[in-house]
Amino acid sequence: MAGVRRDALLTRDKGQSSVRFRIVVAVVIGVLLGCVFAFFSSAPTPLHIPYPIKMVSSACESPEQVNALKVDILSAKVKNSELKKRVKDLMEKLRLAEQGKGHAQEQFVVLGESHKAGPFGTVKGLRTNPPVIPDESVNPRLTKILGEVAIYKELIVALANSNVKEMLQLWFTNIKRVDIPNYLVVALDDNIEEFCKSNDVPVYRRDPDQGVDVVGKSGGNHAVSGLKFRILREFLQLGYSVLLSDVDIVYLQNPFDYLYRDSDVESMSDGHNNKTAYGYNDVFDEPSMGWARYAHTMRIWVYNSGFFYIRPTLPSIELLDRVATRLSNDPKSWDQAVFNEELFFPSHPGYDGLHAAKRTMDMYLFMNSKVLFKTVRKDAKLKKLKPVIVHVNYHPDKFARMKAIVEFYANGKQDALDHFPDGFD
Repeated sequence: MAGVRRDALLTRDKGQSSVRFRIVVAVVIGVLLGCVFAFFSSAPTPLHIPYPIKMVSSACESPEQVNALKVDILSAKVKNSELKKRVKDLMEKLRLAEQGKGHAQEQFVVLGESHKAGPFGTVKGLRTNPPVIPDESVNPRLTKILGEVAIYKELIVALANSNVKEMLQLWFTNIKRVDIPNYLVVALDDNIEEFCKSNDVPVYRRDPDQGVDVVGKSGGNHAVSGLKFRILREFLQLGYSVLLSDVDIVYLQNPFDYLYRDSDVESMSDGHNNKTAYGYNDVFDEPSMGWARYAHTMRIWVYNSGFFYIRPTLPSIELLDRVATRLSNDPKSWDQAVFNEELFFPSHPGYDGLHAAKRTMDMYLFMNSKVLFKTVRKDAKLKKLKPVIVHVNYHPDKFARMKAIVEFYANGKQDALDHFPDGFD
């Protein structure tokens, strides 16, 4: 019974406390409202106020207090203006940091606050650089197009001129067949622009640029391939992730369903097996060294520069700038070799390596034509797998093999690949 009475008393005390609390809150709110009303209703004074305020005296505030409040308001406005200026300066410094003005600033932006190391085996390093702040002033016309075409600020982009018109048609026909809506053709001549429009294909024609147009209109595959590093820069500056695609690629599934998006660059490999695609320890034997005859090296097959996913980060833009600069200085260089050298060469005396995160795509989902024709078509189990794309990069008879790939995977013709040789005579 004592316990019951004690609970009852506690309940009653709580109820009374709650009532008293609500009464106090109501009184305080009433007083505050009265004061605010009095402040905004009191008579005007000689002090300059940027907007008219009528003032009348009240029981809450004396004229001296009202004048003091006005002075406080003016002082607060001055401080507010100063704070706005400081915020603007800080935002500008942040923007400069994200544009690469100083390694210390870049590292602060990327790393943020410090962290303690967790227990053994639980620590994970940062892999994903933050995206750049989009700058729509770079290209307002492209900004509008991307806003209509891209999904979640990512899209497939291909460059094309009239030299690849036949392959381009097969390329976008298969993209439409697997229902991929977010893709765009960068037309390098008038003919391709009109061709895309007549086939209801999203197309973008760049503003006239003499340095690009000469190559774009008449250049071969390698020359056009080199242009993409310059053109893609604008997409990244606008804040969009791009899945760069050559037109000698057959789409069999939507690639955006299979991307990890945890690196600056995510690329398909030119390797033809798990060992060469993903890297391995290669031992170099030099018998004349005796006891030290075996030297270990790390090897990896190069990334394919005709199919890669690139995020709008500072390392990604730096990669495009580096590759484009080297290609313009040495027109005879191969874009794929330069692309891989800039991605993989480490920092060493006289050279600062690129600090970009990299991921190799699944070689059986994002398949090159060497894997398909040398291995997959001859293996009963592998033939049952359906890749996301097949890139006919190892064979010059591209169009014929592309059509056969469509027949095999899309139309179910089991012998469509059989008559092709592994390589090309």
